[in-house]
Amino acid sequence: MTAALAEKNGIHSARPAAPAGPPPATPRRRPGRERAFDEVPRWQIYVPLGVYLVFTLVPFYWMFLFAVRPAGSTSLVPWPMTGEHFSKVWNERSFAVFFQNSMIVGVCTLISTTLVALAGGYALARFDFKIKNGFMLALLCSQFIPGALMLVPLFEIFKNLQLINSLGSVVIAETVFQLPLSIILISGFIKNVPPSLEEAAWVDGCSRFRAFCAVVLPLLRPGLIAVGSFAFVHSWNHFLFALMFLSEQDKQTIPVGLNTLIGADSVDLGALAAGGVIAAVPVVIVFAFIQKWLITGFSAGAVKG
Repeated sequence: MTAALAEKNGIHSARPAAPAGPPPATPRRRPGRERAFDEVPRWQIYVPLGVYLVFTLVPFYWMFLFAVRPAGSTSLVPWPMTGEHFSKVWNERSFAVFFQNSMIVGVCTLISTTLVALAGGYALARFDFKIKNGFMLALLCSQFIPGALMLVPLFEIFKNLQLINSLGSVVIAETVFQLPLSIILISGFIKNVPPSLEEAAWVDGCSRFRAFCAVVLPLLRPGLIAVGSFAFVHSWNHFLFALMFLSEQDKQTIPVGLNTLIGADSVDLGALAAGGVIAAVPVVIVFAFIQKWLITGFSAGAVKG
C-alpha cells in the first residue's frame, strides 16, 4: 500500500529492482588445480627430508651397532646384543669419572654463562651509553677468533692463578667463549619485553632488581633455555680446552677420554663406539626436552637491536 501511494504521488523508490532471474553461479575451482597452486606435493617434502634423515642417522646406527654387537661380529643387525663394551669403558677405562667431570663442567658453564649473559644483555637492552655500538661490534667480531689462538695466553693466565689441572679453568674458558653470542641473544630477547611492564612495577613500589625478577625474568624462559642449552652442549663436546688445561686422568672429560681409546697401533672400535653412545645420550635427552623452547628462544632473540 505504501508503494502504491508513493507511485501515485510521483515518488519513486531509490532501491534498485531485484534481478528477474536467479543469481549467476560462482565458478568453482577443480580440487586438483586448487591443490597444484595452493599446496606443495607431499613427495617434494618427504623425499628431501627422508634423504637427509638417512644421511644423518646412518653414522649413529653404525656407532650403536659397533657398541652393542659382540667383538669380532660382522652382522649388520645388532643381534645378539651385548653390553660388554659399555662395561669395559665405564669400569676399566674410567668413563664414570669422565662422565662426572663433563657433567660438572657442563652444569657450571651453563650457570655462569646464563647469569653473566643475563646481566650483560639487560644492560645492552635497557641502557644507552657512548660505547654501546662499539661494544656490540666487539662482541660480534670476537666470534671470528678461534679458540686455538687463545690457548697460550689462557694457559699463562691459569698458570699464574694456579688453576692448571683444575676443572675451574675449563669452566672459565668455556664461559668466556660462550658469552658474546649469549649476551647478544639475551639482549635481543629482553628488547621484546615492553619497558612499560617494569615501569608499572616501579610505580607499585618495586626496585629495579625486584621488578626484573618478578616481571621480566619469567618472560625470558625460552631465551634462557636456549642460551643455557647451547652453553652446556658446547662445553660437553669441547675437546681442546680440556686437553690443554687438564693433565691428570681423574680430571679429564669425556672428549679427552674418547681420545685415549685410540691407540697408536690399533683402535678398539667396540669400546670407542660405546663411549660415543655414552657421550651422546645426555645431549639427546637435553634436546628432546627443550626443543620447543630452543626454537622459540633463538627466533625471539634474533631481533634487530
